[in-house]
Amino acid sequence: MDKKIAVLIPCYNEAITIKKVVEDYKQALPNADIYVFDNNSTDGSADIAQEAGALIRHTYRQGKGFVIHEMFRDIDADVYLMVDGDDACNPEDAIALMTPVLEGGADMVTGDRLSSTYFTANTRRFHNAGNRLVRFLVNFLFKSRVRDIMSGTRAFSRHFVYSFPVMSGGFEIETEMTIHALDKKMLTAEMPINFRDRPPGSVSKLNTFRDGFKVLKTIFILFKDYRPMAFFGIFSVLTLLASIGLVIPVLIDYFVTGQVPRFPTLIVSVGFGILTVLSFAIGCILDTIKKYNDRNQLMLTKVMMKNIQK
Repeated sequence: MDKKIAVLIPCYNEAITIKKVVEDYKQALPNADIYVFDNNSTDGSADIAQEAGALIRHTYRQGKGFVIHEMFRDIDADVYLMVDGDDACNPEDAIALMTPVLEGGADMVTGDRLSSTYFTANTRRFHNAGNRLVRFLVNFLFKSRVRDIMSGTRAFSRHFVYSFPVMSGGFEIETEMTIHALDKKMLTAEMPINFRDRPPGSVSKLNTFRDGFKVLKTIFILFKDYRPMAFFGIFSVLTLLASIGLVIPVLIDYFVTGQVPRFPTLIVSVGFGILTVLSFAIGCILDTIKKYNDRNQLMLTKVMMKNIQK
């Protein structure tokens, strides 16, 4: 295979599993570069990974999003395979994700845990409901049919990596990746993969409620950023309905008595009407700016890709 493959493994205190993960991928992909990006581990994970044959990079800003930012900034390859260091995914399943990318049929392929064993193998409370909620919100707001939003097992093309502006610092990064690919209409695919829970002694770093709220916040922020016309359009419709609902009784009184006895209600109705106009105008302006920025980003990515090919 003449393609350059990089296996990217974000790592924070995974001493129990990281050796097995590195050795599994070295055996399955002997020509690939195996990178472990250590994120301030205190249990010797980096040393264990290095002894197993991985190339070590250190990321000092705490958070998975910061780790992926440095991964995409520092590593150049034809195809990138990102896997977690917790040994929750079978290497054969993960490697299969690269095929559509290598063949040029996808820019991002996601390992779909939720369609296989996740709901039965996962033992953490509320994670199943949280994954379902995130999936529903993203599919509803972005008119998509993605099955697994928060999977950490993914394969990427160089085009995706070079065009993705990493903004999140924590576990919400997978949600940002999915929404970015949807917004930019990239070629994407999903493949079911078998999920297995962490071995005894290995602890997840994801906080169910704190990180869950961050993910939900990220979804709505990206909805505003990526679809400003829809976001402010919804607000505009709500304020319009409020304005109409308040002004109708006032108009009825005026037509019946010729007087306007409820001036405060009329003033509030006019205020909602002004908000309606402002929201619609803001949505139009931001939508125009976004389209202009998208064109510039597309041209910049094309130039970068051509320079790499040369």
